[in-house]
Amino acid sequence: MLPAVCSFVLKAQVDVATNPPPTEWIDPDTGHRVIQLSREPGSQSLYFNLNAFTPDGQQMVIVTPTGVSTINLRTRAIEKIVDGRVRIIMVGPKTGQVYYSRDGMVYATDPATKITREIARLPPEGSVSAVNADETLLAGTITGRSAATTNEENVDFGPNRLMTDRRGGRSKNIQDRFDQHLPMELFFLNIRTGEIKKYNQCNDWLNHLVFSPTDPDRLMFCHEGPWHKVDRIWTIHADGTGLTNIHQRTMVMEIAGHEFWGADGQNIWYDLQTPRGEDFWLAGCNITTGARTRYHLQRDEWSVHYNVSPDGNLFCGDGGGAGMVAHAESGKWIYLFHPGFVPDTAGTHINETGLVRPGVFKAERLVNMSKHDYALEPNARFSPDGKWVIFRSNMSGRSQVYAVEMKRADGKL
Repeated sequence: MLPAVCSFVLKAQVDVATNPPPTEWIDPDTGHRVIQLSREPGSQSLYFNLNAFTPDGQQMVIVTPTGVSTINLRTRAIEKIVDGRVRIIMVGPKTGQVYYSRDGMVYATDPATKITREIARLPPEGSVSAVNADETLLAGTITGRSAATTNEENVDFGPNRLMTDRRGGRSKNIQDRFDQHLPMELFFLNIRTGEIKKYNQCNDWLNHLVFSPTDPDRLMFCHEGPWHKVDRIWTIHADGTGLTNIHQRTMVMEIAGHEFWGADGQNIWYDLQTPRGEDFWLAGCNITTGARTRYHLQRDEWSVHYNVSPDGNLFCGDGGGAGMVAHAESGKWIYLFHPGFVPDTAGTHINETGLVRPGVFKAERLVNMSKHDYALEPNARFSPDGKWVIFRSNMSGRSQVYAVEMKRADGKL
């Protein structure tokens, strides 16, 4: 006779095999249709601020345990284009080629033809994490000595990580890495010539490099570390000029981060808390005019990551667990946010130059994420047609990629 534990495990395996979780359903709590896009357990979508779509909006790139695949968003057909474990960078916004690195070399694979080309060998202690808008440049960092944390670029070191590890392990690792003040610098690699130019030599921890979606010359990056100790969000031109701090902290324990570009390439958006864990905003800065916007959120609506629709009219968020920075009582949802501004009754004779324009989010719940373990962050994003919110989740076991339709199944929006 099988031991009781073995019998239970065997029964669970049989139940999953004979009664697999649904791949399409109407969320009973929200009325929105949810579909599972991926099929291989362990599949994940890209980090929330990296381009995952081909220029025609038809294909989305995901990472699987066995390689890199595309999902046809119209037919849902899945096709593997890269075999084996690689470090994904992003989808090229001009050609749709998929950029990634493996064993110190950067490659690009065409999803249609499967033709792969070598781009360049990385410099010693170098790592690439961004491709610019016209695919002429790669951007990365060079660390003077091996960092305490490997593969730092586009790995989440957000405030929730400091809250969830109560033994101090993760928090201590971030603090220790921050305290090392290793020499670091940005580099730009010319894809056609292989020429490398280095800028911004410093002893700050540089991370989360993302080019503007419209300006091939402008890079956004962050000063990584405990968020309440850094002025995190910066931009720089590819020739090393124009180094600009996007958000300057003004109070003790204020934090800003998880920055991302709007599709227009004009606005940078980011999670802002004034102070940390108490008051929640999605903040925006127009890099051309300097105009600033802040949309207020309730505690339960705080999200690990936010994103903006292609037309800039809507926002989404992926919610958060109770142990994260917001300590939300009911925060485990995929959200759709409808923005609105606070009415301006100041009058025409009041000088409001340089003032923040305040607004609020009206939150709509799209997916109940109560069965999701937020150790895996959902990284919600809009589909190119603006009709779906795509995210990853382990709600049914190992991670899969899902999409929820923004229009309710009963036809209401």
